[in-house]
Amino acid sequence: MPDFLEEKRKEIDDRLAALKPAVEEYDRLQDAASALAKVSGSATATATTATKAATAAPTTKRRARRRKRTGGRARQALKLIRAEPGIATPALAEKMGVKANYLYRILPPLEQAGRIEKQGRGWHPTALAA
Repeated sequence: MPDFLEEKRKEIDDRLAALKPAVEEYDRLQDAASALAKVSGSATATATTATKAATAAPTTKRRARRRKRTGGRARQALKLIRAEPGIATPALAEKMGVKANYLYRILPPLEQAGRIEKQGRGWHPTALAA
């Protein structure tokens, strides 16, 4: 019986010795992955974070990002202002089919860009808008 136990101990010791380099490599790779995860903007960090997120407990759903506006309403407003210089905000809103308060988000950026200017109650195109 002692020969059998000694033989099994020897097999286990040999196998542990064979696996030790793989375990050490595994530990080094884990450390490297953790270090890369701390670096923002890294593709590896993103992959590591995604892997951790997939294996972690479910969390709340993320909100979908809003689509970036393409400026369609601003172009439409500018076109109408060119066609009718001096048009007031309520009349412009009616022609565009939107509420007047919506135009208060559209028109100031056009004015800051120098495309339109307000004179009294009406909007006029500038030389840049022509």
